[in-house]
Amino acid sequence: MLQNNLFMKTKNTKNISATSKRKLYEIIFEADTPAGKLFDIVLLWAILLSVAVVMLNSVSSVEHQYGRILKIAEWFFTILFTIEYILRIICVPQKFRYIKSFFGIVDFIAVVPTYIGIFVGGAHILLVVRILRLIRIFRVFKLARYLKEGRIMLQALRASRPKIIVFLVTVLTVVTIIGATMYIIEGDENGFTSIPRSIYWAIVTMTTVGYGDISPKTPLGQFLATIIMILGYAIIAVPTGMISFDVMKTSGKDFLKICPNCGATGHDTDAKYCKYCGTKF
Repeated sequence: MLQNNLFMKTKNTKNISATSKRKLYEIIFEADTPAGKLFDIVLLWAILLSVAVVMLNSVSSVEHQYGRILKIAEWFFTILFTIEYILRIICVPQKFRYIKSFFGIVDFIAVVPTYIGIFVGGAHILLVVRILRLIRIFRVFKLARYLKEGRIMLQALRASRPKIIVFLVTVLTVVTIIGATMYIIEGDENGFTSIPRSIYWAIVTMTTVGYGDISPKTPLGQFLATIIMILGYAIIAVPTGMISFDVMKTSGKDFLKICPNCGATGHDTDAKYCKYCGTKF
């Protein structure tokens, strides 16, 4: 009898714990409930104010006059974001997946520099990394349509990755060949003192940046520069077309559907089950 009571108490405790984690998950990761919306609004203001503290701390006159207040405010936001980070890890089912995800890494980087500054002398420079908290604003954009559009773009970039890698390798090959050729044509007397410096010129010219610190002087060099300028305009259009094509393919998926079990996104708009773990939405 006693063992049955202990078993029932343990079972009830586990049920309460699971229910609490689920409720916490809905508040932190979802925005379609009043509590979730309130959490996102509070988080948004906390992010903006913490970024304002970082900016003010970089102004010497303000830091000199209000340094103590800014330090207290920084520790307040650091502790607040630390608690939030721990709660996210506690309530999310796939903890390691969240930790290594983009926002998981950003959440970690947003709090760790302040703690590093305690133990490492001269680590105050790392506190500038706190400005990355501004990136966390995108987390609360699930209140609007921009999060879905951002995830579509991210998914399209992932789908385009093999083609983009091939494209970049081709571009690097072209600028290396052109840079080496320009080094032979122009030489040291015209500023092309080495092949790496000539490749730098080729990249600057192909991307139409044109700093003007190096320029060809010979007719043949200027002719080659004209070719690489025209080639630059053509090259800009290539990755745009790749990504646009993958965006069109990706836009038919609903990235606002987040699996409560594995946290996966990118499901079809009419999906009723997670395509990764089979959990019902």
